[in-house]
This record gives sequence, C-alpha cells and structure tokens, in this order.
Amino acid sequence: MEYGADSFYKELVENGLIVPTRVPGSFGRGAVFEDVLARFDGLITQLAKDDAAEFFVFPPVIDRMIIEKTAYLDSFPNLAGTVFSFFGNEREAKGLSAKVTGGEPWGDTQGMTEVCLNPAACYPIYPTMTGTLPEKGRLITMFQWVYRHEPSLEPTRMQSFRVREFVQAGAPEAVVAWRDMWLQRGVELLTSLGLPAKPDVAADPFFGRAGKMLANNQIDQKLKFEVLIPVISTEKPTACCSFNYHQDKFRDIFEIKTADGETAHTACLGFGLERCVMALFKTHGFRPADWPAGVRKHLWP
Repeated sequence: MEYGADSFYKELVENGLIVPTRVPGSFGRGAVFEDVLARFDGLITQLAKDDAAEFFVFPPVIDRMIIEKTAYLDSFPNLAGTVFSFFGNEREAKGLSAKVTGGEPWGDTQGMTEVCLNPAACYPIYPTMTGTLPEKGRLITMFQWVYRHEPSLEPTRMQSFRVREFVQAGAPEAVVAWRDMWLQRGVELLTSLGLPAKPDVAADPFFGRAGKMLANNQIDQKLKFEVLIPVISTEKPTACCSFNYHQDKFRDIFEIKTADGETAHTACLGFGLERCVMALFKTHGFRPADWPAGVRKHLWP
C-alpha cells in the first residue's frame, strides 16, 4: 500500500468522496463519505448505549468568553477563529462595498462579535456545569463541528471537522477510570473494523517555546492519549481519537463541585469522524461495496 498526502487527496476527489474548494482544508463531503460517517457515528452511539449519557448538539460558534476564560489564546493563538461582522451605518456600508469591489483589504470595516468558532468539541459544555454535580457526576456526549485555523493540503488536516465527543465530570478517580475505559473501547471499536489502530501517549500542539514545556509535562503525566492509524504515513500515523484528562482545570474556571463539595475533575474523549472515515477508505479501498464482509456487517447490519 502506498502512502502520501497528495495521492490520497487525489483518490478521494476522483472517487467523489470529497469536493475540492479554493481554500485548503475546507473541502465538501460526498454522499458516500457522509453515509459511512453517519454509520460510524452510529457504532459509537451503540457502544455507549448503556452509559446513560446526556446528548447535546451545540452550534459551531461559542461564547467568546469561553476561550478567554480558558486561556485558549495563551496556548493556541494560531488555531483560533474569531467571528467579525459589520457594525457601521449606511455611509460606512458603501465604503465597505467600494473596498470589496475595488479588490482592496476590507478587514478594518469589521468589528469583533460576541462569538468565536468552536476550537474544541468539549468547550461549550463546561459553563453549563457550574455549581454542584449530581451524586454520580455528569456524563455528556455531543456531536460537534470544530474549527482550527490550520490550512493544509493534507486531507486529514481540515480547518473544520466533526467530532463525536464525550465529557465526564466527577471525582478524580472515577474520571480517570472512565477515560482509561474509553481508551480501550476506542481501540477495540476501530480494530473491529479492520483498522490497524494503536494507542500512544500524546501532547497538544501548544504554541511557542513555552509550549514545548507544557507538552512535555502533559506527556510525563500521561494526561493525553491518542489512537493512531496510518492514513497519510506509516512513520507518522494519523491521530483519529483523543482521550484527555484535564484534572481540575475546568473546575477552577467554571466553579464545578462534586456532590460532597470536593474537587471536581473532568476528562473528555473525541472521535475525529472525518479522520476515522478516511482511515476506513485508506485501509479498505474507496468503494465500500468491496470492503471485507466483516467490516460491512458492522457498518451495514
């Protein structure tokens, strides 16, 4: 099997699975791609059916206050996407139109709004947890669009993508055990689909020189795991799932307490849905009708 970003992108396009656009990392998805994605997401739902998780869908924008309070811009200023809009009068609107028509820069005619594009699938839920958690903590699952300013011609590195997310809040021991249980679940789900998935300790892409120290600390404490599958490269397999233990970070920011008044910890996990689907196409070919019978039985029961 040959690997490479350019060849894989070309094959996805030629098979009608993605639709290229002018902007790197913002391609459309075809009907077959979406069918596989929906079915894979359905397998995750089935896997978690007895967990009694609350289900939510939030819009792709979030309150700007969230990324300000969580210091997201300290760690990932290069990935954030802030929403700007026009706030002027009619005369100023004509000036905006003239700039656009004349091919001039027009960013100075816009002002910052109260929302940002959501940079992390779990972020919308933490402000809703402020206060005291139920006796057994709180478990939530979400289907989220995420944005990160990472323009790239590599098909697995998208500017906007979907994540099936789970968040657990509660006592530290229970939260860590839940994270570790789902790490095993995630590997088993992916390998049951014939994917060569392997877990590994990981770190977030923190910005700048100070970010290297944060990443090393994250790895040393094993706060983050990823499940890796060769999609673009065998030497650098693609992270298709992420499993993160936040400790008490969000408790401190959003004042979240356990039922007995103790420190509430949180953890989250996310399946990168587009990446998991691309791993299936890379491993089994671009025609789902030709995939192994066992894989088809899981996705098309």
